[in-house]
Amino acid sequence: QVQLVESGGGSVQAGGSLRLSCAASGYTYRRGYAGWFRQAPGKEREGVATIYTLGGFTAYADSVKGRFTISLDNAKSMLYLQMNSLKPEDTAMYYCAAEGLGLSAPSYNYWGQGTQVTVSS
Repeated sequence: QVQLVESGGGSVQAGGSLRLSCAASGYTYRRGYAGWFRQAPGKEREGVATIYTLGGFTAYADSVKGRFTISLDNAKSMLYLQMNSLKPEDTAMYYCAAEGLGLSAPSYNYWGQGTQVTVSS
């Protein structure tokens, strides 16, 4: 059974950094794309960053370009999101996802349960 478990969320002040991790069990990131998504209260889930599991290609939402970095350690079945220069508008529940296409949330087959990120001004 595939399980994705996020960790690393928390509360930080604007300008701070967090590193999110997503541990996969029963699964290796070797098919399609893996990605990070977020959902703020009252808003739709949006794609933040994605990585092609077999080639390393990455893509980011315009709102996080230059601040967030997605990475993948296939040997450890771990997906990461390094978030720097955090802003209050980055506040959301963050989810990792596997086996999908780019930043398209509906295309993903597997999801974690989410980790909360709160950025105060």
